[in-house]
Amino acid sequence: MALHSLTRWLVLSTLLFAIFSAYRGWLLRKPYLKFYNVVRHTTATTAHIQLILGIWLYFISPVVDYFLHHFGTAVHERAIRFFGMEHITMMLIGITLITVGSARSKRQVSDLQKFKTTAIWFTIALVVILSSIPWSFSPLISRPNFRPF
Repeated sequence: MALHSLTRWLVLSTLLFAIFSAYRGWLLRKPYLKFYNVVRHTTATTAHIQLILGIWLYFISPVVDYFLHHFGTAVHERAIRFFGMEHITMMLIGITLITVGSARSKRQVSDLQKFKTTAIWFTIALVVILSSIPWSFSPLISRPNFRPF
């Protein structure tokens, strides 16, 4: 699905910007302005939109349908297993990390703690997400970086 592929870039760009802003605020001891709250919230919202698109795609995908109905065989096929189990599991973990990090950051009292919480949770989420994107250069499973509509 082209929209899911395109939204990946929006998630990655907002996540990278939020991480950069959080580390900058944390290390330079900046005041936590409303702007940073908007960045945090936008990042989490973008990730949740991507999650909704991904879950919808998961339930209509013929690859996943094959995986679910032929589990014994499909679990041994790298590409089928990746989309049927690995990709969705890791992305759920990544988006959960973003959600928890966003919620914990919002509840922090000091500006320094807000930045630090966002930086740590979002960085871990980024690593998890990057590890499970079917990049065009991946020797394990690949998809085009930009899919046409």
